[in-house]
Amino acid sequence: MNFRLQTLVGAVALSLAGYASAGDLIVKIGHVGPTSGPSAHLGMDNEDGARMAIDDLNAKGVMIGGRKAHFELMAEDDAGDPKQGTAAAQKLVDEKVNGVIGHLNSGTTIPASKIYSDAGIPQISPSATNPQYTHQGFKTAFRVVADDAHLGGTLGRYAVNNLHGKRIAVIDDRTAYGQGVADEFEKGAKGAGAAVVGREFTNDKATDFSAILTSLKSKKPDVIFFGGMDSVAGPMLRQMRQLGINAKFMGGDGICTEELPKLAAGAMADNQVVCAEAGGIDPKDVAAVKGMEAFRARFKQKFHTDVQIYAPYVYDSVNVMVAAMVKAGSADPAKYLPVLAKTTNYHGVTGNISFDPRGDIKNGALTLHTYRGGKEVTLGVVR
Repeated sequence: MNFRLQTLVGAVALSLAGYASAGDLIVKIGHVGPTSGPSAHLGMDNEDGARMAIDDLNAKGVMIGGRKAHFELMAEDDAGDPKQGTAAAQKLVDEKVNGVIGHLNSGTTIPASKIYSDAGIPQISPSATNPQYTHQGFKTAFRVVADDAHLGGTLGRYAVNNLHGKRIAVIDDRTAYGQGVADEFEKGAKGAGAAVVGREFTNDKATDFSAILTSLKSKKPDVIFFGGMDSVAGPMLRQMRQLGINAKFMGGDGICTEELPKLAAGAMADNQVVCAEAGGIDPKDVAAVKGMEAFRARFKQKFHTDVQIYAPYVYDSVNVMVAAMVKAGSADPAKYLPVLAKTTNYHGVTGNISFDPRGDIKNGALTLHTYRGGKEVTLGVVR
């Protein structure tokens, strides 16, 4: 075969890798996230992670029960809204998907989880951190990140022990995620000896925080914690600067994004913001670090944008689910669900994944970050 023909055959084979052939086992993987609304950049990040996993699996030619599997992504937008989230969940159930990855927000994941449970469809959330999600007793619910009890509590103790915060204020956006992580932060901070001098709330679409920030300024907090997403945290940081509030600003994985400096529009001082991302790789694990770097490079090449937060966790979620199908020899949810529940030491790009009896990840890691010169900087990984 001459070089030109060999190249042409290779290109045709590559182009056909994403298409089903007669006799293939069609496996439908649902994904739900907010691809519209204020958190659309995070929702698209998640959806792209799922798309990358599906494309990689189809290129590999995965076999399930002796048949070549062809994977199809069934993507839905929940706009971060619980009602739209349950509608999206029902649509995926009606389409008879084999499994679901999502949702992004706890506020949409929790109500949707009952719909998937009633249908017997396994669901892995790559980002929902409210403990309630896996505490409902649904055998179909799993997650690959640490929950708020771990994340919020760790940040609360860090605020006192590492940032030397003595007077702490807490704000949340009244979503299941925001209020949940703020509650756990407050418990952790109080347990470490800090005084919580103020507790305020806003909503996940607010842009004006002058009233609550003015109220908190008079209480002279060392640290302000915000339970919510980066789309609200950015404007809040701008208004803190305008009011002359120089407190440290902390938050969970919802604010720990590449977009936060842009959303804050230059209002962030170096080392002012400290946030924790659920998940993470120990910098000493050279192979794992290189694996994540390779993933990020491939992601950027494929989608022409940087990973925001959760795309690697979505990627791993899809692959963990499919690994269970392969081991069970079936994509039937009833047959592979027991195998999925027993997942132990799956080596993903985000680290090892094992599920406990509730469906939570065992020994979940947290990565602490700050920002310097408008760039995200890793402070360390804790468990």
